[in-house]
Amino acid sequence: MSGVRLSAVVVARDEEDNLGDCLAALAFCDEIVVVLDRCADRSAEIARRYTDRIVEGAWEIEGRRRNTGLDAATGDWILEVDADERVGDALAKEIRAAIAGGGQGPAHYLIPFDNYIGRRRVRYGWGAYWGVSAAVRLFTPGAKRWGDARIHPGLELKGERRRLTERMDHLVDRDISDMFARLDRYTAARARDLRASGETGSPWRNVLRVFSRFWKCYVVRGGWREGGWGFLIALFAGLYPLLSHLRARLEDD
Repeated sequence: MSGVRLSAVVVARDEEDNLGDCLAALAFCDEIVVVLDRCADRSAEIARRYTDRIVEGAWEIEGRRRNTGLDAATGDWILEVDADERVGDALAKEIRAAIAGGGQGPAHYLIPFDNYIGRRRVRYGWGAYWGVSAAVRLFTPGAKRWGDARIHPGLELKGERRRLTERMDHLVDRDISDMFARLDRYTAARARDLRASGETGSPWRNVLRVFSRFWKCYVVRGGWREGGWGFLIALFAGLYPLLSHLRARLEDD
């Protein structure tokens, strides 16, 4: 390892099925920080097998709990990984090489993803707040901050943007039922954000977004290449804003 210290930050809520494999793959890091949000399963027990840098608490706002993890990291670079993501050997090697010659000043790296539904890799069609094909996950302290939202918080980025080539594996969903459950969670959280802002948006605009987002994912981003899976991703991406709007108007917190 180089003299540059690398901190891994993992934020988890009830991730006992994923957390062990995620943390085991981060052994190449100099420090592992785990933020546990209202965990009622064995996540804390599993985390302690890999690190003593554990922060436990309760955060309703997604951006705040993620920033808590970033603030707890002490390395020269931070690698942010979700519990359902895996860093392979090739990516780990590329990360260590990148930070060894990373230079001075703030910087952040975009890391491409290989997204999986069950055992099937689904590379095309992600986007429009329904999954991403790449994300900023490696950065210097202060170069990345999360916004104040429950779901899909915005980002404030500083410094030079760079890109790695090796991919991070993302175990997005187990099956179609898991996709439906995620849509329910995402729209519920987004509805709370909309109500808190006092602006739920126009119903007709959100109807139009069903079609524009479907087109973006299925056609522009190549979801058609993935057959039925690409169609489902585009459909969920299109329904997400409309269902969030309707839940914000019709449901109570």
